[in-house]
Amino acid sequence: MHIAQLLPELNQGGIETLILSLNRELVKRGHRSTVISNGGTLAGQIENDGGRHITLDLCSKNPLTVPFRVSALRTLLSDLRPSILHAHSRVPAWLAWFSNKKLNIPFITTVHGFNSVSKYSAIMTQGDRVICVSHPIKDYIQQHYKPADTRIDIIHPGINPAEFNPETLDRDWINKFKAQFGLDGKFIVTTVGRITELKDYETFIRAIDLCAKNEPNILGLIVGGVRHDKQDYYERLQQLVRELQLESHIHFTGSQTHLAEIYTLSALLVSCSKKPESFGLTLIESLAMNTPVIATRHGGPLDIIHEGKNGCLFEPQHPEELAKKMSAESAHPATSLRLDTLKRFGIDRMLDATIETYQKTIQVREKK
Repeated sequence: MHIAQLLPELNQGGIETLILSLNRELVKRGHRSTVISNGGTLAGQIENDGGRHITLDLCSKNPLTVPFRVSALRTLLSDLRPSILHAHSRVPAWLAWFSNKKLNIPFITTVHGFNSVSKYSAIMTQGDRVICVSHPIKDYIQQHYKPADTRIDIIHPGINPAEFNPETLDRDWINKFKAQFGLDGKFIVTTVGRITELKDYETFIRAIDLCAKNEPNILGLIVGGVRHDKQDYYERLQQLVRELQLESHIHFTGSQTHLAEIYTLSALLVSCSKKPESFGLTLIESLAMNTPVIATRHGGPLDIIHEGKNGCLFEPQHPEELAKKMSAESAHPATSLRLDTLKRFGIDRMLDATIETYQKTIQVREKK
């Protein structure tokens, strides 16, 4: 098969990580993979992994340029003639839908998030088949758009066991990181994600404050970069740390590439998102490193966490409940989470399910 995936751009993010994985694994299995986007820092990785990247503006929301971009995409797809057209976001999906009217290429969409309910967002339910990254996402689109259940496939994002492997850690990096942030002898609780209000780092900081009263060796790591438009929020978080006198209990590490090593150093990984997350890649990455997780009780984490077995859930914006869960987990550390996580969320499982969806879509089109 020849699969053409469409997304706005290729910079850091959950969708981008998924596209890179799909591209790499499809090529490994002997399929042709083309990714079409407006480019970005990760575009070169598509080519390095054996796929092809084509730069086209699938990012702009300017309606005045839509006819030109539809025409350009139609010409490109006429030349490529892919077996499958797979859109991962709303603007690319609309452009693909208009471009594909005469081409009639089997069309698939993946719903990656809880988009606002509107005619604009409805395009993500118009694929021949619709992939949802979690059961809560499926419930959401069925509630608001009512696509036929027979057209929906739930395919959880998967992780590569080689990338998150306790046996292949960079020990030198670990030692330097521990020295840099004074981690020796600490009970380390980590949260990972870009510095943004939706991640609700205030709840994390306040929960660390509550725990520190009884567990003076607790140390919270906030691992994530700060965009220029979030600098004010970052400064408010730093001010909160100062007000609570938590300078020795909270460290902002900035963006980090050695996440497997950070998960291994951590006793717990916490996600405090105010809004439901569509899935939760950092959760399964952490579990693959045998580190239990705590997350807010909504969205994708409901598909991942088995209460009391691989972690636990708490109500959003409730630092008191989070603090209690953190203290409870510290008394019952988990050590054998990897096998179950890879069985449920491994990359091979994701690829098998995705390829099956592609094949079913092609077969249905051929019968028409």
